[in-house]
Amino acid sequence: MGCGTWAWGNRLLWGYDESMDAQLQEVFDVCVGNGVTLFDTGDSYGTGKLKGQSEKLLGKFAQAYVGLNCDRLCLATKLAAYPWRLTRGSMVAACKASAERLGRNVDLAQMHWSTANYFPWQEGALLDGLADLSEMGLVKGVGLSNYGSKRLKWVYRKLRDRGVPISTLQVQYSLLSTYPVTELGLKDVCDELGIQLIAYSPLALGLLTGKYSENNVPKGIRGVLFRQLIPGIQPILDCLRAIAADREKTPSQVALNWCICKGTIPIPGAKTVAQAKENIGALGWQLDGGEIEALDRTVDRLDKVMVQNIFQTK
Repeated sequence: MGCGTWAWGNRLLWGYDESMDAQLQEVFDVCVGNGVTLFDTGDSYGTGKLKGQSEKLLGKFAQAYVGLNCDRLCLATKLAAYPWRLTRGSMVAACKASAERLGRNVDLAQMHWSTANYFPWQEGALLDGLADLSEMGLVKGVGLSNYGSKRLKWVYRKLRDRGVPISTLQVQYSLLSTYPVTELGLKDVCDELGIQLIAYSPLALGLLTGKYSENNVPKGIRGVLFRQLIPGIQPILDCLRAIAADREKTPSQVALNWCICKGTIPIPGAKTVAQAKENIGALGWQLDGGEIEALDRTVDRLDKVMVQNIFQTK
């Protein structure tokens, strides 16, 4: 999959209207042309009146693209563990519906979250369905999202017994969300099992871009969260700015490169060409050991960090 990746999910749909399609197609084209070939979405992104719009848009953009790296495109989607999905057949049907919206087969099908924290009895059948997708040749690979080390090992054994490898694991990971690696040890487990770790929300919902302050926050729930976090995360923002200035990069690019240096594939979102180009600027270079140590040391002393996804298991 390479280290240059992009996320297309619910962020794509915030404030979305059809007039944005041409702009988003241009963003897609710029990404692929610069070697960004993995695009991630989910069947729960764009539900209700949007009717799976995220997958529909991603499929539309992929079909329209004819430039460099066209043959390397990898379209990944996450299949939600909805309470009404109770059988292995429901997962197969869900993936087929995603493929119809994409206009092509899903390359990487992922279990969006584990039900271990609330309905553990539901999970086995859904994982069987995920393995069925691989055995039926409907997908090129399968992955997981929001799984911790203990639950990951259980799923690994379950799918291994059917000869189905786990290709990827997505977790919330950034300078403000190191818990999956530092507390759960997921990177070591993934390396041991041959699983690629994917970092979603690598810019911590935009906090690590440095563009927000206590007097400049988004509206709604994000604004409430940001006001709580911003006073306590100033040390890491200052550290990012200092390294960025020395490197002639931006804080966002440094934060993304840190994720890459930690052996993960970060999947930031972008709705404009400018955002896409800035994120692409995180590729092709690496922070040195001293810079990584400075960032890690600063993170260890922070008063506040991002809240964890409620579906994250141990």
